[in-house]
Amino acid sequence: MTQRGKTSPWREAMGQGVVLVAAACVLAAVSNGLRSDGIPWVGDWSAASGTTEDGLALEISLEEAQILFFTKEAVFLDARSPDAYARGHIEGARNLPWVFFEERAPTVLADISKETPIVTYCDGEGCALSTELAVALMARGYDRVRVLANGWSVWVENGLPTASGP
Repeated sequence: MTQRGKTSPWREAMGQGVVLVAAACVLAAVSNGLRSDGIPWVGDWSAASGTTEDGLALEISLEEAQILFFTKEAVFLDARSPDAYARGHIEGARNLPWVFFEERAPTVLADISKETPIVTYCDGEGCALSTELAVALMARGYDRVRVLANGWSVWVENGLPTASGP
């Protein structure tokens, strides 16, 4: 029960909660704005929206990927889990799961020069692992990285060379 002219404890707590959330949002926005590497407010985060250091679209077509594969110009990196990789992968591809990037990158990338073309892929149109892997590689200085969207499915559907096992 409330007395006339007094706010209930529940209503007072809700008001304080709203004020705390609003203050946290303002503090986060100010902090993000002051950082040199702040997160943009608006952006297209799809693979197709990005570009490489050479100005190429981050996403590569199946036709371009086939040329790089058959001429052996590029290294293909599978961003999927080790289990998915073992069940099947693009022939000659190396497994560098995004979730184990920091742990496995030094070994997997040891003999790949920064100038070598790299094609990352995962599976499914909504799979962002290959894009995340590509961005991480570019941050490490690999400037010729491309993403084959829906890579595994598209590769298999087109009857291109595959392998299985670890």
